Amino acid sequence: MSEDQQFIFDSIYTQVRSGFYSLEDIQNNIIEEIEDNGFEDEISEDWAYQQIENVYQQLLEESKLWQAPTETERLIMAFDELATQRIIALHYPGYTTDDGDYEAVEVERALRENNEKSEGYCFYHGQDLERAVLGEGLYISFQKINNESDVVSKEVAKKIIEVLEKHNLPVEWNGKATTRIFIPVFKWQRVYNEEDRDLLNYNYVIDSILENHA
Repeated sequence: MSEDQQFIFDSIYTQVRSGFYSLEDIQNNIIEEIEDNGFEDEISEDWAYQQIENVYQQLLEESKLWQAPTETERLIMAFDELATQRIIALHYPGYTTDDGDYEAVEVERALRENNEKSEGYCFYHGQDLERAVLGEGLYISFQKINNESDVVSKEVAKKIIEVLEKHNLPVEWNGKATTRIFIPVFKWQRVYNEEDRDLLNYNYVIDSILENHA
């Protein structure tokens, strides 16, 4: 496998195993990625589609041995519970920390339009997801909107950690406002199902916060 093929394969691997995208969406994403990088002469659609199918079939086989609830399912439950505590907990809001901060502000804006506000927010971004898919643990960013106080940031972190550990997701955190929460023993396990809730549509977070604090 060439360096360019490996680059595309790594993207396929993450997208398939994230469980966020249908196979059709992944095919479209990958072809666009091949074109954007100028790899068309080296990497064919047939090769890309075959790699997607191979990774997907391997994932299906592995999923038969998963113990429910998986760590990913427990994370989803923890994030849902955080929303009931007015903490905006977002799954994969873009690829970087800036992306996550931006999406949290957008959710906050929607809350304030309904005379509500959050008590903090947290998320893991695309780079974190890539590591989690490889079984290298999961980092969780946290903060509170328009906050510059380390004391407030730490209180947000403590609330998040309490809920994560309640859902059997032990964490590592050094107590500093500028250090992210880390779940060291975390293997991302999820298969896309079109009937599942779309975790990338954050309206459910807004609705949960509003419903629990009406």
